[in-house]
Amino acid sequence: MLRFVVLLAGLALTLAFKNPHYSGDRTTMVHLFEWKWDDIADECERFLGPNGFGGIQISPPNENLIIRAHNRPWWERYQPMSYRLITRSGNEQQFTNMVRRCNNVGVRIYVDAIINHMTGTWSENVGTAGSTATFGQWSYPAVPYGWNDFNWPNCVIQGSDYANNAERVRNCELSGLKDLNQGTEHVRTMIVNYMNHLIDLGVAGFRIDAAKHMWPGDLRIIYERLRNLNTNHGFPAGARPYIYQEVIDLGGEAVTKHEYTPLAAVTEFKFGMELSRAFQRGNQLRWLVNWGPQWGLMDSEDSLTFIDNHDNQRGHGAGGNILTHRQPKEYKAAIAFMLAHPYGEPQLMSSYSFTDTEAGPPMNSNQDIISPSINSDGTCGNGWVCEHRWRQIFQMVQFRNVAGNTGLNDWWDNGSNQIAFCRGGQAFIAFNNDLWDLSQTLQTCLPAGQYCDIISGSRSGNGCTGKVVTVGNDGRAHISVGANEYDMMLAIHVGTQSRI
Repeated sequence: MLRFVVLLAGLALTLAFKNPHYSGDRTTMVHLFEWKWDDIADECERFLGPNGFGGIQISPPNENLIIRAHNRPWWERYQPMSYRLITRSGNEQQFTNMVRRCNNVGVRIYVDAIINHMTGTWSENVGTAGSTATFGQWSYPAVPYGWNDFNWPNCVIQGSDYANNAERVRNCELSGLKDLNQGTEHVRTMIVNYMNHLIDLGVAGFRIDAAKHMWPGDLRIIYERLRNLNTNHGFPAGARPYIYQEVIDLGGEAVTKHEYTPLAAVTEFKFGMELSRAFQRGNQLRWLVNWGPQWGLMDSEDSLTFIDNHDNQRGHGAGGNILTHRQPKEYKAAIAFMLAHPYGEPQLMSSYSFTDTEAGPPMNSNQDIISPSINSDGTCGNGWVCEHRWRQIFQMVQFRNVAGNTGLNDWWDNGSNQIAFCRGGQAFIAFNNDLWDLSQTLQTCLPAGQYCDIISGSRSGNGCTGKVVTVGNDGRAHISVGANEYDMMLAIHVGTQSRI
């Protein structure tokens, strides 16, 4: 009996860290990579909240080393100097205001937590909050960390270690970054204090950067010491933070993603790799009828899913040709499938333009981040891509919200690259990735009426700005998606019924 009680307690603990605690029926988060806190707060109020987004992953909010010699690259944010909340994105007061304003409009904040390591060794030695460190002595007085807080003997991970040496992957330095020992009480306390401070400020959870480079047992202790989410920010009593751990596992490595699923959710890198391959015709769409664990993916409740993120956009952990905003037709279709299918907890990427994979965000002559501008058509300027503002993407966020917890049903395919399916009786989507037109009468599972396709347009007043789909009393409708159309999909749901 005691063993059964302990088992149930362990199960409850694991499930507790896998709930993102979105507000209402919201379902999707977006990574606003390198945005400033004031700009995020504005975006929550003017766009993300009104359009049903559930949350935002933000860039690391803690002090990082300033690396001017490399023109302040994106990866300087992943070189911590301390846990003080001062970066190019803003100070602690701006962070606090951003979290409050976003929570007030139903948009949760998830922090990218860098707890595996501190900086590498550089000639520059000043952080974004003015802190300094003595790299040769492993001394970070602003935390404070010293020599005894790091893994010894000192070693650097070699490429061959990933295949056959889990101990070196977890105890040696990743790319020369000074490797913290999470097995020591002081390191655990500093990390827990940092994360609990963020919870007190109203965040909903954390991405754990480089989780595969830390021992699961150490992470479990850290997670168990975290406080419940702050009820003053609208979270229910007893709510545990949502945690998703970065574990790049495409197979054949000594450290696997399945070692971390008992703790919390895990980033599923195979998800974007396989969908990118399919929507680039490397695999026929018909095989997606079995999308999920049969493809080697984790169980749905364990998975944080995405097509691209800030790493694989730049060739890290990609495992193939990942779709990005640079291939807009295929990319929007892959995103649409991700948001239409019930598998996993989806995350969208919101990028800035770059040609140099090390380039930091748009910046002025003082190397300060430039805010995104908002164009008259709702897209972004000033060097920001803002995929989350593309009509085909933000309309599919609402599709997923409407579909809710319904399952996938009434799958149809033509034996190759034309597919369609329903989500319960709430929503319907069709894709055409063939070289010829899709023109079929299909079951939409929706009540009779006329519906506005949310991909080609939207509902406007009493009519539609895009395609109109007429559903008969039997739920069937003629669906047409031309091979040469701008988008390869059509989507309707119960909220898009028009009054034409």
